[in-house]
Amino acid sequence: MRRVVTLGLMGLASLSGLVPALSASAAPLAAHRAHYTLKLQETHGDVTAATGTMDYQFEDVCEGWATRQRLDMTLTNSDGQDIRMISDYATLETKDGLHMQFHMRQTTDTAVTEQVDGDATLSKPGGPGEVHYTAPEDKTIKLAPGTVFPTPHTETILAAAAAGKKFISLPLFDGTSERGPQDTFVTVLNWHGPSAAPFKPLDDLASGRFQLSFFDQTNQGGSDQNGAGTPDYSVGMRYWANGVSDALSMNFGDFIMQGVMDKFELLAHHC
Repeated sequence: MRRVVTLGLMGLASLSGLVPALSASAAPLAAHRAHYTLKLQETHGDVTAATGTMDYQFEDVCEGWATRQRLDMTLTNSDGQDIRMISDYATLETKDGLHMQFHMRQTTDTAVTEQVDGDATLSKPGGPGEVHYTAPEDKTIKLAPGTVFPTPHTETILAAAAAGKKFISLPLFDGTSERGPQDTFVTVLNWHGPSAAPFKPLDDLASGRFQLSFFDQTNQGGSDQNGAGTPDYSVGMRYWANGVSDALSMNFGDFIMQGVMDKFELLAHHC
């Protein structure tokens, strides 16, 4: 999932020097596979109905973490027209958090509307670094100090929640856009000890609810350093300490999709 940040420790302090210290989550990340059923939760625009699914896999491949996500939604507009949108997203991140390969392909009905491919490297945990895109065009952009990739981003969020932090702000590069990194602002709504979970392997883990907002850095009308402004995308979710998430509320602007994790399995760590 977008998961898809400078950490707001005592009031949005800079994360340069804090990312390495907070990058270990309260529990080891779980290799797992999950399926989510999506339904329309709320609409403010032309979308009158929507259904969908999301399949997510996070796999330990020895030298790194391999992520695959497929989002498949069918939207109905006010004219009664059905539009099918599919997004396929995959990454391979080294476990030191310094390198990632990424691929994202989005189709609307049968037409490819966006494709992003390339690789990114950080000189040290938390950046700086650079991205080399091979699609939609060949280009290289810089990544500012403080930037993290998706897995360290998740680890940092979980470690901060376990430490009692409430607000987290970090620049994230996840490879979902040709426009480069995003600013993210995360609110930890609550964090508590083990409780009954929808799947037995999660019962013994701490968990909490989070709200994540994503802001395009190239949009001058986006967020300020305190997370104000209108995000390009936001998602609410429950995270367990091992990085598994459910109870999704995915806000696309004109409409919000609710996601329920109805299939879940842990995957073996072979290394």
